[in-house]
Amino acid sequence: MMNVNELFDLSGKVALVTGGTHGIGMACGKALAAAGAKLCVNDIDDEKLAEAKAEYAKDGIDVYTLNFNVTSEEGVDKGISQIEKEVGPVDVLVNNAGIIKRIPIMDMPLSDFQQVIDVDLVAPLIVAKRVAKGMIERRQGKIINMCSMMSVYGRQNVSAYAAAKGGLKLLTSNMTCEWAKYNVQINGIGPGYIATAQTAPIRVGGHPFNNLVMTRTPANRWGEPEDVGNAALFLASKAADFVNGHVLYVDGGILANFGYVEGENVAD
Repeated sequence: MMNVNELFDLSGKVALVTGGTHGIGMACGKALAAAGAKLCVNDIDDEKLAEAKAEYAKDGIDVYTLNFNVTSEEGVDKGISQIEKEVGPVDVLVNNAGIIKRIPIMDMPLSDFQQVIDVDLVAPLIVAKRVAKGMIERRQGKIINMCSMMSVYGRQNVSAYAAAKGGLKLLTSNMTCEWAKYNVQINGIGPGYIATAQTAPIRVGGHPFNNLVMTRTPANRWGEPEDVGNAALFLASKAADFVNGHVLYVDGGILANFGYVEGENVAD
């Protein structure tokens, strides 16, 4: 029987976290690196890559950084080839790169809608197809797609994002149907509301959105990036060798909770 340390040991594995220069992506990268993985991250901004390299170094992580656009098949192929040559074949992929545009449907230009779909849905397909070739040949690999609670419900002004993440959830299922037989595990993570630099302005006491999150979240707190990173570590580890086609929602229980009414005692 394998002990716990062996279950979560990623020593010798090469992990690629797309967009792993900050926030949730960086938390995933740090978790995988702490377990022994050789970490690679990409971005399309050299300054962000340099800043991320310095931030990882604070935790003793020597991250391999490279610039390529996840929406370009040519760019992805070139980038992955460079990783394979200089670091090694990718054993763990975290499809984390993404964008969101908060625009009402009637006001959203088609070009904006298409851009979100390209980055949040098409790009994970491009990157996954490229790394899956080697995983299938080696008969092992882990692909983790960063989904969302928007994979299962909508909100105002996030139509493109929700459409992309809903599509990514089903793409995860279809990757599983085609690649699981090669001992490749494909899963998703659906973060809830996470305390990042981007959400800092709306996490102040009294802000309407902060109040919404706190009343809707049974855990009664915002999530931390490390909560998502820990989920990524689990899905990347041997502990998840028979977990496939699953979206792990790291949301403090929001999806389990219809809501709360002040003074409510009995559910109707």
